[in-house]
Amino acid sequence: MENQDIFEVIIIGGSYSGLSAAMALGRSLRKVLIIDGGKPCNRQTPHSHNFITHDGTPPAVIAALGKEQVLQYKTVTFITDVAVSGEKTGTGFLITTQSGKQFTAQKLIFATGIKDIMPNIKGFAECWGISVIHCPYCHGYEVRNKITAILANGERAYHLATLVSNLTKNLSIITSGKADFSAEQTAKLAKNNIPVIEEGVIEVIHTNGQLRNLVLSSGNALPLDALYAVLPFVQHSDIPAKLGCELTEMGHIKTDGFQKTTVEGLFACGDNAAMMRSVANAVSSGNIAGAVANMELCHQSF
Repeated sequence: MENQDIFEVIIIGGSYSGLSAAMALGRSLRKVLIIDGGKPCNRQTPHSHNFITHDGTPPAVIAALGKEQVLQYKTVTFITDVAVSGEKTGTGFLITTQSGKQFTAQKLIFATGIKDIMPNIKGFAECWGISVIHCPYCHGYEVRNKITAILANGERAYHLATLVSNLTKNLSIITSGKADFSAEQTAKLAKNNIPVIEEGVIEVIHTNGQLRNLVLSSGNALPLDALYAVLPFVQHSDIPAKLGCELTEMGHIKTDGFQKTTVEGLFACGDNAAMMRSVANAVSSGNIAGAVANMELCHQSF
């Protein structure tokens, strides 16, 4: 293999957490390769919030500025490609990409995010990240005091209701079937005037991603401005699991406080390893992953 294909660290995923990890490594003079497919999960979201100094900035603008700043460090290389397989070697890892290229590194950092599984509801995907949202901290202020619903059931729906009720008093829960709340939770929802609708949703009526109505399974229309939805997900990349990384019960990559996975030399950061999905958390965890990967390399060579 030619020398230009050998790196100290390969980062798979070049969005917020990946770029943050690369900056920490670039500033430590590490030879780094970022491999990114160019499809971040928040590409439909018009504005990013709750990230200090960038509140209200489009996500793509933050990522573009981050990439520009990271690539000022001459030991960092960025390619647009998709990592399709990985294997352990005697000195680290070998990554093969969709274009057939191969790269080796002593350390791997996965900043690949997760892939939301969209329900079979007409119009839902077109509104995802715009008016059908996942996080009150990322989006809640912008839809404060609006007609809002939560599409979920059980503990997840109840947890969201406690947070969202602080932002709007016009709130309902759509459980898409028999409600699964304890007697205490049911009483609390009633006390806070949060009705529970046990119907399913068959269509989201919207204009350019902005919600107007939900069509329920009964055929009735529910006027709505915003919908919080709890969606199932899968890992965006299956390489960590195939390399032996343990997953949590929820499906995130299991990491410790230093973003280390259960595989030596392999790190994970951002949405693929955390319940808190935000740009701020991605940047923070990426910074930790990059710093700790560098520390391990320093210890190995000292």
